Amino acid sequence: MTSHEKKVARTHRILVIDDEESMRRFLTMLFESEGHQVTAVGNGADGVHRLECQPFDLVIADLKMPGIDGLSVLDCIHARYPHVPVVILTAYGSEKIAAEAIRRGAFQLVEKSAHNEEIVLAANNALAMSSVRSQNEVLKEQLRRSHDERRIIGRSEEMLKVFRMVDKVAPTEATILIFGESGTGKELIAREIHYRSPRANGPFLSVNCGALHRDLLESTLFGHKKGSFTGAVKDQAGHFVACEQGTFFLDEVGEMAPATQVKILRALQEREIIPIGASESIKIDVRLVAATNADLERAVEEGNFRHDLFYRLNVIPIHLPALRQRTDDIPPLVEHFLERSEMSGEKGVSREALEALMRYDWPGNVRELENVIERAVILCDRDEIRVEDLPEKILAGPNRKGTFVIDTPVLSLEELEREYILKVLNHTGWQKKRAAEILGINASTLYRKLIGYGISGKPEEGHLDEAA
Repeated sequence: MTSHEKKVARTHRILVIDDEESMRRFLTMLFESEGHQVTAVGNGADGVHRLECQPFDLVIADLKMPGIDGLSVLDCIHARYPHVPVVILTAYGSEKIAAEAIRRGAFQLVEKSAHNEEIVLAANNALAMSSVRSQNEVLKEQLRRSHDERRIIGRSEEMLKVFRMVDKVAPTEATILIFGESGTGKELIAREIHYRSPRANGPFLSVNCGALHRDLLESTLFGHKKGSFTGAVKDQAGHFVACEQGTFFLDEVGEMAPATQVKILRALQEREIIPIGASESIKIDVRLVAATNADLERAVEEGNFRHDLFYRLNVIPIHLPALRQRTDDIPPLVEHFLERSEMSGEKGVSREALEALMRYDWPGNVRELENVIERAVILCDRDEIRVEDLPEKILAGPNRKGTFVIDTPVLSLEELEREYILKVLNHTGWQKKRAAEILGINASTLYRKLIGYGISGKPEEGHLDEAA
């Protein structure tokens, strides 16, 4: 890239407002040499009018001007164009004037006698700040759009109760504890609470307590100081600090170690945290939304979860129903997932396939339904998803009444499990990792079960019935 191309790539529109013609010419030449587009006017009224007619990235205004002075221009811009930074120039610099200008919204006050480099640096810093703010707004809009695309679907009475509770608690600062099985949409509810709260313009961060080792979890939550442990090569802010004036979603809180529970309790009670290796606490301004798929009351009774932390978290409980408890929501969920899929085109679902989906028990809840529809969309070459396009587990797995739909004689529970596992393995072509995902177990658990069955690999052709 040539030097000319570099200048064009960082060109900004700058408005100069100064009643001295020599100063206007000087600033115009200075910033045009930096590759910017400069418009210069001689009084505050013309400056405000220019802003109404075209957009600018930066305003540089003289403090002392006849008629509308620099501070009055600043007030107008700050009220009507808050995203446009303003640098004030003055020949009469003082701490009192500088403080007043900053208080009223100026980015910086610079003396006219300053070196050219100082004036350019002030302008560049103001433009950089404005760029960061714009990027933040874009990111926030993208997050909102992503949130809207992953909206909560439900028309059943069970979900309507949840929606009514969200309506009540979202505008408050109360701590929320969401109960629900894995895959029911606990994080979606937490995001909904955030985006409908006064903290919607702040960040939303989430951490799964069961996915991280205790030390890594504490570093992620509270941050650490350089040298506090092996690998801590620099200071690192934790999520509680990064989520300032936002909402922090703490998923699977039942998986936290007792020592971590104590620190979370302190954060809730004192509204402050101490990074690992630090000696001083940091004040925090965060709303906490927690979630669990465990029976925390039982965990408290068994001594595995602190009772004081439980009561701090359980200020307002929200219980999310399992998908098998709200089967009326399956058709609109299926329609939603089809609409959201880039590959679905005009695909629909046959009545028989929809009935099969509604009979299934859905141990993985909405997340499992989404994966099933995504799979069917990929594998189905027709305009309509039929029963044969659904995974075998939908037809051979547990239904809502807790029975099994497998065309076999009466079997013991162990034989039944073996039969089902082999059916899933056959369906996946003996891809054990994929089969384990469908079965909802770890791959290591599947290997142990196969060893227990005396099966070390895929049965030879013609011997499948014997192995099954």
